[in-house]
Amino acid sequence: MNAQPRRALIVTGEASGDLHASRLIRAARQIDPQLEFAGVGGRLMEAEGCEILYRGEELAVVGLVEVISHFPAIYRAFKKLEAILNSDQPPDVLILIDFPEFNLRLAAKAHKAGVPVLYYVSPQVWAWRRGRVRKIAKVVDRLAAIFPFEPELYKGLDIDVEYVGHPLVADFEIANERDAYLRHHGLDPSRPVVGLFPGSRRSELAYIFDTIVATAKKLLQHKPAIQFLLPVASSLDPSVFVRKLDCSSLPVTIVQDNVYDAANACDAIISVSGTVTLQIALADTPMAILYKMNPMTFAIGKRLVKVSHIGLVNIVAGYGVAREFIQDEATPETVSREILRILDDEEYARQMRRGLAEVREKMGGPGCSEKVAHMASELSRGV
Repeated sequence: MNAQPRRALIVTGEASGDLHASRLIRAARQIDPQLEFAGVGGRLMEAEGCEILYRGEELAVVGLVEVISHFPAIYRAFKKLEAILNSDQPPDVLILIDFPEFNLRLAAKAHKAGVPVLYYVSPQVWAWRRGRVRKIAKVVDRLAAIFPFEPELYKGLDIDVEYVGHPLVADFEIANERDAYLRHHGLDPSRPVVGLFPGSRRSELAYIFDTIVATAKKLLQHKPAIQFLLPVASSLDPSVFVRKLDCSSLPVTIVQDNVYDAANACDAIISVSGTVTLQIALADTPMAILYKMNPMTFAIGKRLVKVSHIGLVNIVAGYGVAREFIQDEATPETVSREILRILDDEEYARQMRRGLAEVREKMGGPGCSEKVAHMASELSRGV
C-alpha cells in the first residue's frame, strides 16, 4: 500500500532561489517520493514538477520605493499563501528560500498555524539588522545555513541550524569547452569576450542595465575587437534585453543556457552584486561588480547595512577580491577602466583568480540539496 502523499509549500523570489529550489525538489523526489511541492517560484521549479501558484519574479523587488509600487501584487500573493496555511488541509511543511522581507512574515503566519518551517538560504543577518536572529528563531523550526559562519549567529537560541554548504557547488558544471561554445554562438574565440551579467531582478535592470550598456559602448571605443555575451536568467524573458539593446545598437549575443558555460567563455565580466558573482567565481572569471538602486532606497540602506562589501563574492572572501562600483561610482568611465585592466594586465587578472579560488574553497563541498531535502522530509513527517 502506498504511503499518503504529503505537501510542501515552497516560496522563493529571485532566479537564484528558483535554481536552488529546483535542485531541492529534484533531490526530494529521490529521497521522499511522497512529498509533493507547490508554491511561488519560476520555470526551473515548474520543470521539476512544482505547481507554481505565483511567479517569483513578479514579487521579487529590491528597495522601499520599489516594494511600494509592487505592493498590491505582493499583498495578494501573501494573502493567498496565508489562506493555504490556515486552510482545512494545510501543507505539511513550509520551505522558504531567501526572499526575507516576504518570507519571514509568512513564517510567522505558518508558526501561528502550526505548520513547521524550514528556511533555506537564510536572511543575511550578518549584513544588517542582526537583531532579527531572535525573531527568526521564534518562527523557524530548522534553518539550512549555506555559509560556515552562520550557525554561530544563532548560538543559544531555540532553533535547529545546520551548515549544509553552498548549493551552487553541486550545480557547477562547464558542459562546453570555451572555443566550441563561442563558435556555437557565432563568436570568434581569438577575440576578447566581455560578459554582461545584469541579474534577474527588474529593479536591478531599471537602475543598472543602462550603465552596463554605456560601459560596453565605451569598451568598444578602446577595443573594437571586443565581443559581448549576455546570459539571461531563467526567470526573465530575453525580449526584455532585446528591446533595450536594439535601441542602443550595441552588438551583443544573448544566450539562455548554462550560466557557467557563459562565464567560462568570458575573459572579463561586468556583473551585478548577488548570487551570480559566486557563479562567476566558480567559473574562475575576473569581474567588476556594479551596484545601483533608487537614490532614496540607497540612502536608507546605507544607514542600515553593516558590511564592508556589497558583492557576495567579496563578502564570502572577507575582503575585496573584485572591485565594486557603487551608486555614483558606477559610471561607464570607471567600470570600463577596470575591465580594460583585467583584459590587459595579466598579473592583475591572475591575482583576482587566486582570490576567486579562495571563495570556491569557502563554499564547501557538494551534497547541499540532498541535505536540505532530508530536512524537509523529516519536518513534513514530524521527525
